[in-house]
Amino acid sequence: MKTSRVHLLIHLYPYHVNIVMSTTQFSSQSHGQYDSKAYSSTGPKSPLVQTTIPRREPGDNDVQIEILFCGICHSDLHQVRNEWSAMPTVYPCVPGHEIIGRVTNIGSAVTKFKPGDLAAVGCLVDSDGNCPQCQAGLEQFCPHMTLTYNSPDVHLGGVTYGGYSDSIVVKEHFVLRVPSNLDLAGAAPLLCAGITTYSPMRHWGVTKGKKVGVVGLGGLGHMAVKFAHALEAHVVVFTTSLNKKEDALRLGADEVIVSRNTEEMNKHIASFDFIIDTVSAEHDINAFIQLLRPDGTLTLIGAPDKPHVVSAFGLLFNRRNLSGSLIGGIAETQEMLDFCSKHNITADVEVIPIQKINEAFERLSHADVKYRFTIDMASLKAK
Repeated sequence: MKTSRVHLLIHLYPYHVNIVMSTTQFSSQSHGQYDSKAYSSTGPKSPLVQTTIPRREPGDNDVQIEILFCGICHSDLHQVRNEWSAMPTVYPCVPGHEIIGRVTNIGSAVTKFKPGDLAAVGCLVDSDGNCPQCQAGLEQFCPHMTLTYNSPDVHLGGVTYGGYSDSIVVKEHFVLRVPSNLDLAGAAPLLCAGITTYSPMRHWGVTKGKKVGVVGLGGLGHMAVKFAHALEAHVVVFTTSLNKKEDALRLGADEVIVSRNTEEMNKHIASFDFIIDTVSAEHDINAFIQLLRPDGTLTLIGAPDKPHVVSAFGLLFNRRNLSGSLIGGIAETQEMLDFCSKHNITADVEVIPIQKINEAFERLSHADVKYRFTIDMASLKAK
C-alpha cells in the first residue's frame, strides 16, 4: 500500500476546507529583512532550484535558527505540484516543515532559548493565541493558524517559506527543544510524521497491553509501529505484501497480516482496541472497522483522493468509532520529542544533499524510500 502524509487541514478535509487564513488577525512589528539561500519551485511542473528568499530580522519574541536538517514530507511533493485544489500553491514555493537546526540569534523577550541551542520547527509557525483551541494547547485547530510554508506571511507579505533553506525566523512559542541524544537527521521527520502518529495514540489511550493495528508500512506507518511498541502495546501491521514482514518485525511489530488474505483477517474480528490507518491510496476501510472490539477506534491519518465508503452497520454494532487526526499542538509535540529521547526513537532516513531534491521527489512519488528522506542542509553551502 502506498502511504503518504496529507498536509494539515487537507488531511481531514480533502474535499472542503473551511478555514480562515486571515492576515488581519495578527499584529506585527516592522522588521528589517535579510537574504537566505533556499530551494524553490516556480510552478507545478518546474523543478526545485536554488534561489534567494527574504527572511525577517528577529523581533523581540523571535528565534533565528540555522537549519541543519530538513525532512521531506509527502505533502511537500503535493504542494510543490499544486495537487490540492482546496489549498492552491502560491509560487515561488519553498517547502519543508520538518526542521532541525541551531539557534543563532534571539529577540530581547525570548527566555527559553539561547544561541547555540538545538531547536526544531514543525508544521506551524503562528496562531492567534486567543481562540479556545489555542487556549487548550491545540494550535493545530486554530482557525487563524499560520503554516510553516504557503500561508500568508504577515511580517513580509506574500507567503511563508519553509525549511528547504539555510535559516528561518520563528516566534518562540512555536520553536521546540531537541533532546541532545537524538540523531538530528533521524529526528527531523518527527516534526510531522512523528507527531502525526503519536498524537492520535495519546488521544485514544494506547497503553500497555492494548492491541493496536497499523495499516500501511511507509513513512507514517513505520513511525506508528515504533510508537505503539514503545507504549508497550501488542502491535499488528497490516500490509498488502509479506515482503515487508521482516522490516515490520524489526521496527517492533508483534504480528504481520496480509490484508488481502480474508482468512487471516477473519481471525482478528472484533479484537483490536485501536487501528491507525496511514494509507492514502484508495482501499476498503470497512475490513478494518470489522476488526475493532466494542468501543474500538479506527483513526485515519492518510486521505485518499476519493471519499471512503463506510458501512453504517459496521459502526453501529459494537459501538465502534471512526475518527481522523492531524498533527498535535506545540506542547504535545514537545512531549513527543521528549518521549523519543527517552525511548531512543527516530525515523529511518536516507540523508541526501539538497542538490538531489528533484530526484528524491520522483522517488518519493513511487514510494521508493525506507522510510523518509532528510536533507543535509550543509549541502546548500556547496558551490
